[in-house]
Amino acid sequence: MTKVYFQVNVPIRNSAQPDQCGLHVFTGPADTWTEALRIAREACDSAIAAQRAGDALPRRRSGGWGARGLRPGWVFDWSAATVDAWESDTMLRANRSSVSRQYGRP
Repeated sequence: MTKVYFQVNVPIRNSAQPDQCGLHVFTGPADTWTEALRIAREACDSAIAAQRAGDALPRRRSGGWGARGLRPGWVFDWSAATVDAWESDTMLRANRSSVSRQYGRP
């Protein structure tokens, strides 16, 4: 089975200045939305651990997932993360009408 290319969007905020907020985007292939969210979170957790230890951020995994550009002191809101499958990984356009899912909100 061919894996779908996903985009995981995670809201972030500055813990020192909560009015500053943004979005961190993770991309890569996965079999399901749930797997995409799990892999994105694992890539993020690995990068945060390396950052805290003073090590270089890990490169992209063999599957393409990675976490670059982390901002120290910024908090990820995984409960508000959204996962979208790209219609085409060359067009970089999300097919929101049929495959978008949001996690953590009723």
